[in-house]
Amino acid sequence: MTPPGYNPFAVAQQQIDTAAAALKLDAATHALLREPQHELAVTFPVKMDDGTTQVFRGYRIQYNTARGPAKGGIRWHPEETVDTVRALACWMTWKTAAVDLPLGGGKGGVVCDPMVMSDSERERVARGYARAIGHNIDPWLDVPAPDVGTNAQIMAWMMDEYETMAHRRLPGVITGKPLGMGGSAGRAEATARGGWYVAREAAKAFNMPLNSSKTMAIQGFGNVGSFAAKIGKEMFGMRLVAVSDVNGAIRNPSGIDIDALFDHYEKNNTLVGTPGTEEIPREELLLQECDLLIPAALEGVITDKNAGRLKTRMILELANGPTTPEADNILAGLGVVVLPDFLANAGGVTVSYFEQVQNCYNYYWDLDTVRSSLDQKMTQACKEIFERALQEKTPVRDAAYCVSIARVAAACKLRGWV
Repeated sequence: MTPPGYNPFAVAQQQIDTAAAALKLDAATHALLREPQHELAVTFPVKMDDGTTQVFRGYRIQYNTARGPAKGGIRWHPEETVDTVRALACWMTWKTAAVDLPLGGGKGGVVCDPMVMSDSERERVARGYARAIGHNIDPWLDVPAPDVGTNAQIMAWMMDEYETMAHRRLPGVITGKPLGMGGSAGRAEATARGGWYVAREAAKAFNMPLNSSKTMAIQGFGNVGSFAAKIGKEMFGMRLVAVSDVNGAIRNPSGIDIDALFDHYEKNNTLVGTPGTEEIPREELLLQECDLLIPAALEGVITDKNAGRLKTRMILELANGPTTPEADNILAGLGVVVLPDFLANAGGVTVSYFEQVQNCYNYYWDLDTVRSSLDQKMTQACKEIFERALQEKTPVRDAAYCVSIARVAAACKLRGWV
């Protein structure tokens, strides 16, 4: 799931150290923000379809709750590690603060491969994990959501198990649920759409217009990457020149037909072979010439080994942690504008927050209301962060960290923690 030797939590801590120095944080606050507040590791047994029992390892980490309940997804992956969960919980803390939501940051994970399980096995794993962490979550403490390897159906099973334990209806305990179970309109597209709002505001702030003459390349064609391709064409008419998935990568410098791409993927479950494209090695996707590069897959893919060879003016990080600090330094020297993950992909948690709000007062918004509310939140967040970046002549990531960490530090101090 992450490149060999890459520790995402070490990267997250390094980013905190940089911001702490810029903010001149006192030693106690700096130390508090470098580590998770609460870590839960669980093991739970699950009866499989063949009659055997497997014991699964899982985690739930509440990184910081000074600004509100922990918020963050649950990942199912055979290579899940506690350091990955720590890093993502950390980034969720800054993400909710960046868009000024009354939430903290958290993350969860189960070491498993959902691709080799039947639906009934996935349901039993979901319910087993919900039982294992159930006494540590609730709408006012910690609110999980889907992430890599999980989906709305898995969230519905977890919510049902939790409500069985709690003996009452609490739909706000989990977000990313199906619409019929208290989910929100616009949630599936929210991460990508929020990212494009960020790209739009960055284009204005940094004088890099986005229009039909501009090009984009996307690494990853899951939920986020596929919506990014659609919305980029819909909002700006941008041409997709390269895209990759787990099976390979394709390109067409003149532009890939989006409709043909989706049609081919739906029929063949791979991008490779889409009419009018040529296959390229997956590792070359990031090196394609484009105006906007969108990493929407794994952590740690832009490093000091390839950053100097990127041929783009702007990077929209829809994946979590795709760029290492060493790569950030190289890209800054080249004048590449990097829109950092915890701002760029905050649309997902923002609409998750909207889902919590709707659950609380049992009244649900239409799609236009969700989209306009998301636009307003993301635009305001960009205004504050981009203004700081331009005034201080600093990379956007550094500005975003300073804004977010200052907000969390202030909440810690108001509570009397430090």
